[in-house]
Amino acid sequence: MIDSRTAPYAALIMRVALGLMFIAHGLTKVLVFTPAGTAGFFESIGFPGVLAYPVMAFEVIGGVMLVLGFYTRWIAALAVVQLFVAATVHFGNGWSFTNANGGWEYPIYLSVTALVVALLGEGALAAKPSKA
Repeated sequence: MIDSRTAPYAALIMRVALGLMFIAHGLTKVLVFTPAGTAGFFESIGFPGVLAYPVMAFEVIGGVMLVLGFYTRWIAALAVVQLFVAATVHFGNGWSFTNANGGWEYPIYLSVTALVVALLGEGALAAKPSKA
């Protein structure tokens, strides 16, 4: 049985953790790898380099929106797709993320986490709570 007293706080914690992960990954692409470097990486794995720019924007802006609880279900639903596509890059590398070029379990886990956030909603302390 779900405890209705604590469930909103569990959703809050999961939403914020997912948002912070997106912010960290997006800022790494922007500040460490640079936008041009990220675009080059996208091209090296078979994606159009231009896709790197909306991905970086989604990760940073979407991450902030998740942390704040703004349009949580929509952002999390988009994240499911983005994370699954990111996982496809790792499918040939095997299960463990410590394998060369990273395995697929971490991006799939994050995709499932985003799905859970999309299904649960924003939880407590959200900027834009869903209508009941």
